[in-house]
Parts: sequence; structure tokens; C-alpha cells
Amino acid sequence: MRQSRRLMSIAPNGDETIYLVTSNFGRNGNAWREADVERALETVIQDLLAGEYRKPLRIVAFNTAERWSEDVSQDIARELQRRCNWQQSDVPSHLKEFVDRNAAQDLRQFNLRLV
Repeated sequence: MRQSRRLMSIAPNGDETIYLVTSNFGRNGNAWREADVERALETVIQDLLAGEYRKPLRIVAFNTAERWSEDVSQDIARELQRRCNWQQSDVPSHLKEFVDRNAAQDLRQFNLRLV
């Protein structure tokens, strides 16, 4: 008698949006890393600023319950730039290429001449 084996799903249970970050690990290649599900978006942004993801290439969000996925690299890059502008600091060097490639020109930090 053949026994059926129940396979574990890698898809999240419930209505959760998952964020995956592709990072460049140099000679070791690129890899996808998942963020903490409970606070996914804020966790990704905080981890990026803290240097948890070195040389991020792309960020994708997906929700299997709602049946969608989207490249959110531009949105995240704009938020990173916005936070750095708000703090009056430069984008961290490990994020500069990602932000330059994905953020809109109007959000990039600029200096105003005081008169």
C-alpha cells in the first residue's frame, strides 16, 4: 500500500505580504533573503539602513493569499532616500548604488544656498 506524504508548503499561511531582498555576495553570487514576516516592510528598511543587506539588487513583495507580486525596489529606494534626507545624512555607502539606480531624481539630496 502506497502512503501519501504531505508536503510542507513554503508559501506563508494567512494574508501576509512577504519581502525578499536580492543581495550581491560578490564571488559567492546573488541570493534572496526573506525579511521577518511580522514587521516585514519596516524590518526591510531598518535592516537595509543597518547594513544587514550588503549591495541589495532588487526587492520583491508578494502575497499568496491575494495572488500578487511586485518589484518594490523603487518604493523602498525612495523611502531610504526620504529618511536620509529627513535626517540630513548621506545614503549609506552600501546602499548608494541601489538608491541611485532606483530612486527618483527629485528625492535625491541637494544643498540649498543660504542667502
